[in-house]
Amino acid sequence: MGVLDSLITFDILLRELRRLCHWGPIIALGVIIICSIVAVLDSILWYWPLDTPGGSLNFLTLINWTVMILYNYFNAMFIGPGLVPVGWKPEKSQDRMFLQYCKVCQAYKAPRSHHCRKCNRCVMKMDHHCPWINNCCGHQNHASFTLFLLLAPLGCIHAAYIFIMTMYTQLYNKVSFGWSSVKIDMSMSRRDPAPIIPFGISAFAASLFALGLALGTTIAVGMLFFIQMKVILRNKTSIESWIEEKAKDRIQYYQTGETFIFPYDLGSRWKNFKQVFTWSGSPEGDGMTWRLREGCHIYTLTVEQLKQKADKRVRSVRYRAVEDYSGACCPLTKGVRTFFTTPCTEEPRLVLHKEELVLATRGLKHWMYGDKIIENGLPEDGSRMRGWFPRRCVVKCVSDTGSDQSDDEKKTR
Repeated sequence: MGVLDSLITFDILLRELRRLCHWGPIIALGVIIICSIVAVLDSILWYWPLDTPGGSLNFLTLINWTVMILYNYFNAMFIGPGLVPVGWKPEKSQDRMFLQYCKVCQAYKAPRSHHCRKCNRCVMKMDHHCPWINNCCGHQNHASFTLFLLLAPLGCIHAAYIFIMTMYTQLYNKVSFGWSSVKIDMSMSRRDPAPIIPFGISAFAASLFALGLALGTTIAVGMLFFIQMKVILRNKTSIESWIEEKAKDRIQYYQTGETFIFPYDLGSRWKNFKQVFTWSGSPEGDGMTWRLREGCHIYTLTVEQLKQKADKRVRSVRYRAVEDYSGACCPLTKGVRTFFTTPCTEEPRLVLHKEELVLATRGLKHWMYGDKIIENGLPEDGSRMRGWFPRRCVVKCVSDTGSDQSDDEKKTR
């Protein structure tokens, strides 16, 4: 039995380590490693750490940034968001009517959970699937992920300052303030003997390249940090913000007179903040039950989701494929406009063959999104065949006449 347990543990460990074999972690870790190594070498040239307390503090702070960034990055990746147990269902059977059922996980979706097609599991308090950590951001790793988004720009700002000072001081050792005629040595690395590491053209190019990476990371990751903090302070996720917007649109469209109140915003930014960030490092709650705003029900959000699903079914339109589509992200054979207006999303593309039927639920000018209609129901694994496809590949099915009609034909009538 011990050998079997060891094999299972080893298999789980190997499966988790495979997360590193993805373009997201490869690029993210590559940027971290390049910026860290070049910053360490440049800090030795610019501000020798063994001569002054300031140099030592600068060097230790730089190392600390790297350690903390990697610590939170790997926590977010390997701890994961927390998954809804396979086969989960609410204790009270009558509560099942308020929840969606996931055919892939063979379980009901707990409040705030969503199914991730990348992870192929229902994720607790799912915010989004992040390609940079090759995992979902959710209940268990939301704090680590957000701290990574905070520390990475701060570390890059420090590294960028080191890159700039090193390039400046190595190229121009002495600067004169003209009005005072005072010579000021800006290179804190000047010492006897000369630095072991020469600062030549290759070192300058490496510092300049690392500076570009650091500044780009500061802007891109910094924006993601502010987006995450915005939803955390409202005790929401990115998905829930979208659900709330759709709830307002649904109520306004049908003029039902309803009032939708988001149930998990506790009314205080500090209380919302403590739902994710705690002194223990573990988020508040078990990921299945949540503290509620006064006047809200435990299934307020899930009932709204069911209403939106029903509304989407009503608004969906059946189309028939008249052209084959291979599922290419930017198809060259479907027109210039289709090629250049491909949806900028990681959502899948739907492979189509002539005469296949699709139930379209949303669309852009030259693209549509929908589910393929399969006569025998879902595939054996329970997954749904859905994704984006070019609008020109399909025509609308007109059920009352039995004929088909393209969107362009409809406009000309």
